[in-house]
Amino acid sequence: MKLLSEAWLGLSGSLSNVLLLCIIVTGSLLLLDFTKRRKPWPRYPPGPPSRPFLGNLAQISSNGPHVSFSQFQETYGDVFSLQIFWNNMVVINGYKAIEEALLHKPEDIADRPRYPLCEYFGYAGKSKGLLLAEYGRLWKEQRRFALSTLRNFGMGKKSLEEKVVEEAGHLCSAFESEQGGPFNPHFLVYNAVSNVICSITFGERFEYDDDKFQRLLKLFVQTLKNESGPLAMLLNEVPFLLRVPGLANKVLLPEIQTLHILQEIVTEHKRTRDPEHCRDFIDAYLQEMEKVKGDEESSFNEKNLLLTTLDLFSAGTETTSATLRWSLLFMLLYPEVQEKVHKEIDQVIGRNMRPTMGDQLKMPYTNAVIHEVQRYGDISPLAVPHRTYRDTEIQGFYIPKGMTVTVNLSSVLKDKKLWERPLQFYPEHFLNAEGKFVKPEAFVPFSAGRRACPGEQLARMELFLFFTTLLQQFTFEIPEDQPRPWEEPVFEVSLSPHPFKMCAKLRP
Repeated sequence: MKLLSEAWLGLSGSLSNVLLLCIIVTGSLLLLDFTKRRKPWPRYPPGPPSRPFLGNLAQISSNGPHVSFSQFQETYGDVFSLQIFWNNMVVINGYKAIEEALLHKPEDIADRPRYPLCEYFGYAGKSKGLLLAEYGRLWKEQRRFALSTLRNFGMGKKSLEEKVVEEAGHLCSAFESEQGGPFNPHFLVYNAVSNVICSITFGERFEYDDDKFQRLLKLFVQTLKNESGPLAMLLNEVPFLLRVPGLANKVLLPEIQTLHILQEIVTEHKRTRDPEHCRDFIDAYLQEMEKVKGDEESSFNEKNLLLTTLDLFSAGTETTSATLRWSLLFMLLYPEVQEKVHKEIDQVIGRNMRPTMGDQLKMPYTNAVIHEVQRYGDISPLAVPHRTYRDTEIQGFYIPKGMTVTVNLSSVLKDKKLWERPLQFYPEHFLNAEGKFVKPEAFVPFSAGRRACPGEQLARMELFLFFTTLLQQFTFEIPEDQPRPWEEPVFEVSLSPHPFKMCAKLRP
């Protein structure tokens, strides 16, 4: 009995020690969580109560953060705060607040937040590409060079316009080859739009059945899915998980393979380059690298060449192709709109002449339809996150330096106070009483300020020329045996239509 008593006392003591240890650990974690979630700043924006450890993560809709942000806006106002795990962020909504942040104080939020997953991949030091580079000399160098080089290779000029019109012709041929039967236009549109940026960056377009081209596009689509998925978010918010072997590669493998293809293209450019003749963006970048050789502060290096080319390729493909797919879907869903566009094209351009950018000013209804596709499609509801470059105030709220700031463009494009029918497809939003085209200030699909989309001019050209060329040649119809396509979007990095099939019938 004595031995049993002593054993029981020993076991009880061990259990007590374990229990005490659990209490201490739990208390320490709760204290740490409380400290991390505490907001010590005066006049900091209000926001929904955060939950231990997760913050507000569980309160954000799986249909897209912009949906939840619009709901929070109704309760907490145009400037509110959130917490994702232990990371604080501020969300800016509504035209007035976004105008103040992006146009009146553009430098204050011109920085970019850190993304541990991207740094693990290689976006680090002087090599952060264009989209994710912090605000400062390195970013200014890359953006200035990218804009000037895009202009040199035709952005806004007749030479690039001719390339877009030519590519639109190839897309029409691909549509015609379907012989009026049902098909999914997704990858055909992707091919065409991507070929425009390929002609600038790589100096060539690809046939739609080219193996390398198709592999590159499919890898890029998979990259977007992975980067917008829950694992990518978890790794960025809880970066010590990057130490788990193989976990990061579950997200990054498509991007790694994409960079291998780009490296092959760059290597081939080095082998065939003529210093007297600059063929494309890669050649121009290689020339710039030679010019600044020896400048240790310069950001022009081969790694940045790969990352910047990848940024241009992604920015020049995804949003424009998604917008064109929305335009085709809306023509299926709103045949009366399609009929009016057909009529205007016939009156201004006719059936035999190719569309040009000079026609745009003479086509107010078609122009209004394209703008309404961008507004209602809401392709990029949230701009790429910003970070405060210095302490600032927005709408009277204090936002400290280094804070992640998300700009909710959807809150402007779907604002009930600014648009007559914000939740409907209504091209008349961009027409005045006389039927002339007007563009409200609240039309901000490309964002604004220091970090506005550098390819906006190219995207506008592509949207008009691709859309008018397709509508000049075809009538788009829902296949007889298919249900009406969904109008609701799919949220990944951008808002895209659900996969749909259509019939493209040559106009008689």
